[in-house]
Amino acid sequence: MGEEKEMLSEDMLIESAFNALLDDYLNTNHRRKIDIIKKAFKLANDAHKGARRRSGEPYIMHPIAVARIVCGEMGLGSTSICAALLHDVVEDTDYTVEDIKNLFGEKIALIVDGLTKISSGVFPSNVSAQAENFRKLLLTMSEDVRVILVKIADRLHNMRTLGSMTPAKQYKIAGETMYIYAPLAHRLGLFAIKTELEELSFRWENPEIYKEITDKLALSSAKRKDVYRNFADPVVHKLDELGFKYEIKAREKSVFSIWNKMQAKGVPFEEIYDIFAVRVIFENEPGLDEKKRCWDIYSVITDIYKLRPDRIRDWVSRPKANGYQALHLTVMGPDGEWVEIQIRSRRMDDIAEKGFAAHWKYKEGSIEEDTELDKWLKTIKEILENPSPNAMDFLDTIKLNLFTQEIFVFTPKGDIRTLGQGATALDFAYDLHSNLGDQCIGAKVNHKLVPLSYKLESGDQVEIITLKSQKPRKEWLSFVTTAKARSKIEYALRRERRMKIKDGESYLTKLLTEFSVELTPVAMDRVLKYYKLKNKDELYYAIGNKDIDLPQKAEKFKSIIKDNSTNTLMRYMKRMFLNAKKTNAENEDQQSVEIPKIDKKKTYILNEDLPESAYRIAPCCNPIQGDNVFGYIDEEEHKIDVHDINCPVGLKLKASGGNKIINLRWGSSKARDFKSTIKISGIDRLGLLNDVTKVISSELLNIKSLNIDTKEGVFEGRLELFVNDVDVVKKLVSRLKMIDGVDTVKRE
Repeated sequence: MGEEKEMLSEDMLIESAFNALLDDYLNTNHRRKIDIIKKAFKLANDAHKGARRRSGEPYIMHPIAVARIVCGEMGLGSTSICAALLHDVVEDTDYTVEDIKNLFGEKIALIVDGLTKISSGVFPSNVSAQAENFRKLLLTMSEDVRVILVKIADRLHNMRTLGSMTPAKQYKIAGETMYIYAPLAHRLGLFAIKTELEELSFRWENPEIYKEITDKLALSSAKRKDVYRNFADPVVHKLDELGFKYEIKAREKSVFSIWNKMQAKGVPFEEIYDIFAVRVIFENEPGLDEKKRCWDIYSVITDIYKLRPDRIRDWVSRPKANGYQALHLTVMGPDGEWVEIQIRSRRMDDIAEKGFAAHWKYKEGSIEEDTELDKWLKTIKEILENPSPNAMDFLDTIKLNLFTQEIFVFTPKGDIRTLGQGATALDFAYDLHSNLGDQCIGAKVNHKLVPLSYKLESGDQVEIITLKSQKPRKEWLSFVTTAKARSKIEYALRRERRMKIKDGESYLTKLLTEFSVELTPVAMDRVLKYYKLKNKDELYYAIGNKDIDLPQKAEKFKSIIKDNSTNTLMRYMKRMFLNAKKTNAENEDQQSVEIPKIDKKKTYILNEDLPESAYRIAPCCNPIQGDNVFGYIDEEEHKIDVHDINCPVGLKLKASGGNKIINLRWGSSKARDFKSTIKISGIDRLGLLNDVTKVISSELLNIKSLNIDTKEGVFEGRLELFVNDVDVVKKLVSRLKMIDGVDTVKRE
C-alpha cells in the first residue's frame, strides 16, 4: 500500500512538472504544436520508467526540467522542446535514432542524434574525450544550432542539481562548465545562463569564498541601496516629467565576477566599488526609434551628472556579434562614486538575457521556429575545416574567439569588419581572406605603414600589403589573436613542413643512390646521432629546409655511418649495463611511489592517506598548505599532481580529464616548506624599500629572492619565499598592505 501511494504521488509530481512545461509553451507565440510535445513526453516517460537520478527523484524530471529551460529561458519552440524531452532516450534506453525519426520526423531525430553523439563517443585513449566531444558538438552545431542550445540547457540543469554528486565529480563537471559551456553560452548571447553557469561552477568549487562574498554583499546591501536611491531619484523625476515609459533598477555583479575583479586587481572586497550597475529599460512603443530613445535618456542623465568620456560604449549603433545591444556610460554619482548605466529597450534587454531567440517575441502572429533559426545560425565552418590535430589545442583555438570584446575596423572601401579586442593587422588580413593572410607582409593603418603585429583599434581603416612569395611563419602564432588566423597559420605550417620532409627524403634518396650507399637502421641511427636529431622526419625536414649540409663526397658520408672504433663492443656492453641499471632504479622508484587504488568518492588527506612520495605540488599554481586543492592522477609519472582549485591549468585538466580528478585535503602536518610568490606595487617614496624589507624580516621568513623596480614614481616588486602554510602568506600580505604608498599586494 505504501509503495502504491509513493508511486501515485510520483506520478502526480511528474504530471505537475509536465503541465508547467505546457503552460510555459502556451505563453510563447510559437505555433501551437501541443500534440507532438505530449507524444514526446509519453515516450520519454515510458522509456525512463523506474530509472532514478542520483538524487533519488524519477529520471524523467530531468528531461522535463531541460525542456522548461529550453522553452522558458531560451524561448525555443516545439522542435527543441521535443528534443529536450527525448535527449537521453537513445543513449539510456533501447530506442534508436531511426525510431525517433519514424515517430517524430527528421529534424527532431537529427538533434537527438547530435546530443547522443556528444555524450557517448568512443575515443582513442591518448585523446581528450571532452575536447573531442566539443569538436563533435561544434560540427553538429553547424548543421543545427539547437543541438548546442539543448546541450547548454542540459548542463544548466545538471549544475543546478550538482549537490548529489561526489566532490571529484563536482570538480570535473564544474571545470568543464567554466571551460566550455559558459563561454559558449556567452558567444550565443545567453547572458543570464552564462552568468548562472559561472556562478554555480564557482559556488561548487569555492564554497567558503562564495559564502564569504555573499555574506559581505548582504552586509553592505543597505549602503548600496542608499547610493542607488540618491543617484536614481533625480533621474526618475526628470524621465517622468518628460513622459518616458521605462523601468530603472540596480543590477548587482555576480559573486564570481566580483571575485574575478578582486583577483585581477589584488584588492579585497571592500575596494570593489562598481558592485552594481544601473539599468534603464524603456518600453517598445509603436513608431519609436529605439536608437534615438537611447540617446534621449543619455542626454537626460548627462544633464544631471558629469560623464566619464572614456567609458562610453555604443552597442546600439553596432551590436555585438552575439546580438547584444545597449548604450553604456559611466557618470560621477552624488555620493562621489562612479556609477555605470546601461540604457536599452525592452527588446534589447530580452536579447541581452536570452540571446537571438528573444527576437521571436517581437514577431507578429505565430512564428515558425525553424525559419527563424535558419536566419540566426552563423556557422564556424572555417575553423572546423583545418582543426589542430591535438584535441585540446583545437579547443583552445575555438575558445580564443568565445570571450573577446569587439572592435570595428574599416576596409579601404569603407566596409566594416568586426574583430576581437587585441586583434592585429595580420588577424584582419586573415579575416578578409586566407590568401591575403598567407601573403601579408605589412599593412597601412589610417594611411600609415605598420608591421603585421600592430594592434588595431576601433575606427581604424586598414589596407593590407601582400607579396606573392610570402609564406606564413611560425613567429606569427605569437601575436595573432583570432581563431581563424591561428588555425590557418597552423595548417599552412603543417603543410609546409610535410613538403619540406618530402623534399628532404627525395634529396637524401637521390644522394644515397649516387654514393651506392644503403641506409640501414643502424646507419640511420648514426646519421641522426651525428646531426643530433631525434628521428627520420626531423632529419628529412632539416635537409629539406637546408638547415644541414650533407657531404657531397661518398667517402665523407660513409665515414659518418661507419663506426671505426675498435672499442665498439666494449662501449656497447657498457651502455647496455648502464641502461639496465637505470631501468632497475626507475622500477624501484616507481614501486616505492605507486599510487594507491583511488576511490573517487573519498576525500584523501595529504601526508596521511597519501605519503609525500605519492604526490607533487603543481608548478603552475604552487598551492600552499591551507589552499583549497584537488588532485589530478598522472598515470605516466605515477604521481598525483596537487593543483589550486582555481588554477587555470587545473581548469583545463578538469575539462579534459575528469576521470582522473580526485578530492584532496591538507593534513595537520606542517613539516614541508612551500614556495610562494607575492607581487607588490604602489607609489615610490624615500624609505619605502626599507619599510618593505623590515616587514618581511620581522616575520622571520625564508626568502628566496626580492626584486623591486621603480619607474616614473611607480614601483613594482616580486618576492619569492618558502612558507609552511597559507596563513603565513595572508599575514604577510596584510602587513605589506598597511605600508604607506603600497597600492596592491597579491599572491601569484
